[in-house]
Amino acid sequence: MAKEFDVCVIGSGPGGYVAAIRASQLGFKTAIVEKRHLGGVCLNIGCIPTKALLRSAEVYESIEHASDYGINVKDYSADFDGIVKRSRGVANKMSKGVQFLMKANKIEVFMGTGVFKSKSELSVNDDKGKEQESIKAKHFIVATGARPRQLPNLEIDGDMIIDSEKAMQLDKQPKKMVIVGAGAIGVEFAYFYNAIGTEVTIVELQDTLVPVEDKDVGKELGKIYKKKGMNVMTGSTVENVKKKGKGVEVTVKTKKGEEKIEADVVLSAVGVTGNVENLGLDKAGVKTEKGAIVVDKKTYKTNVDGIYAIGDVIGAPWLAHKASHEAVVLAEQLAGENPHPVNYNNIPGCTYCEPQIASVGLTEQAAKDEGYDVKVGKFPLSASGKATALGHEEGFVKVVFDAKYGEWLGCHMIGFGVTEMIAEAVVARDLETTGHEIISAVHPHPTLSEAVMEAAAEAYNEGVHLGTPVKKK
Repeated sequence: MAKEFDVCVIGSGPGGYVAAIRASQLGFKTAIVEKRHLGGVCLNIGCIPTKALLRSAEVYESIEHASDYGINVKDYSADFDGIVKRSRGVANKMSKGVQFLMKANKIEVFMGTGVFKSKSELSVNDDKGKEQESIKAKHFIVATGARPRQLPNLEIDGDMIIDSEKAMQLDKQPKKMVIVGAGAIGVEFAYFYNAIGTEVTIVELQDTLVPVEDKDVGKELGKIYKKKGMNVMTGSTVENVKKKGKGVEVTVKTKKGEEKIEADVVLSAVGVTGNVENLGLDKAGVKTEKGAIVVDKKTYKTNVDGIYAIGDVIGAPWLAHKASHEAVVLAEQLAGENPHPVNYNNIPGCTYCEPQIASVGLTEQAAKDEGYDVKVGKFPLSASGKATALGHEEGFVKVVFDAKYGEWLGCHMIGFGVTEMIAEAVVARDLETTGHEIISAVHPHPTLSEAVMEAAAEAYNEGVHLGTPVKKK
C-alpha cells in the first residue's frame, strides 16, 4: 500500500533537501527520495569536496612561496592520498549534516531510485529495479540534478577519459593531464593539479578560458595560467584519444593544425546535462527538452498538475545556490505564500581556481549588444594596498554601468578571495543601487572589497589611485 505525503521530493541535492526542509517548516508532511548520497552531487562529489582539494592546493602554493614572506620552509611535499582523504572527510561531514537536518525536520527519507508509476504515484526502487516502497503525494518536486555531458569522440570510460567525480579521487596523482573544457570545472581542476605538480594542458573550443565570463576575465586567467606553467590551448578541439603505452595520446586540432599530446589521463569537463532518464517522466506525462524538464520559471510547474521541478534538471545556470533559492520559492508558493520570484538576471557565478573568479549581471559586450551606452570601470588589484600586503596582486575588479541612469549592469572580478566579495554587487543590484551610490558608500581600508568602490569611481572618472588624468566636464 502506498505511503501518502503532502510533498515528495526526488533528489536530495541543494535544491531537493532545501525544498524538503522548507516544505516541512511550512507544515507539509514531507518525504525525500535519494538514490545515492544525501546532499547530492554538490555535497558529495561536487562543490564541497572540490573546494577542499583547492584549499590543499592553496596551502601548498603558500608553502612553496613562503620565502616571499620572509619564512623559510624545508622538506615539504604534496601527499596526494592525504589530500584526497581530507576532501572525502569534508564531504562526508557535510552529508551527515543533511542526515541530521532530515531527522530534525521530521522528513521521511527513502533511499532508492524514484520512478513515476503515474502522475500521482512514485515507486522507490532498489539498484536492481525492484520496488521497495510506493509513495503518493499531492505535490511531487523533481530535483534530480545533472551529470557530466559526454562528447561523441570523448566518451568517459573511467580509465583513459574520466569525469570530475573520478578526478577528485584518483588512486594516484597523474604526471600529465589533458583537460577538455575551460569552464568552471575545467579551470578548477587545472589549478589543483598544476599546483601540486601535474603537467596540465587545457583545451578549449572558444578563444578564452571561462568563456561565459567577461572576455577580460578569460584573457587574464589565460595569462596567469600560462605563467603558472600550464599549456593553454584555446580555439582548439580534441579530435580523438587513443591508448599509448600506460597513458594516452590526444590529438588536438588547433588553428595552426593538428598537435599530438601525451598524457596519463584526459579529464572531460565539457558541461552537464540534466538527469531526466529512468524517472518514469513519460508515464507521468512530463515534458522534457534537450536534457531538461520544461517548467514555468516563476511557478516551477511542469506541464502536469502536481509535478514541479527545480535545480540543474531544469537547465542553466547549473548552480547550487540557484537551486536552493528556487526550492524556497517553490515551497512557499505551495504553502500559499507570495515569495519574491527568483531574479535570474542577478544570480552570481563563482569559480574557485586561484585566482578566483566571481561575476554577476551583464558582461561589457552583452550590455552593448543589448543597446546600453555603458560606463566601464576597471581597478587592478596591483593598486590595492591589501592585495599587495597579502602578496596577491593579480587580477582586477571590473564594473559596468548604464551611462544614462547609473544602473549597475554587471560586475566581474578575478583575484584572491573575490568569491567572498561578489555579494556586494548582488545586493546592490537587487536594491537598484547606482554607480554614484557605490562611490559614496564608505568602504573600509585596507580591504580587498574597496576595489569595488575604486572600480566604480574609475567608471565615473573619479578615481584617485591609478593616476588617471581627470577629464573636465
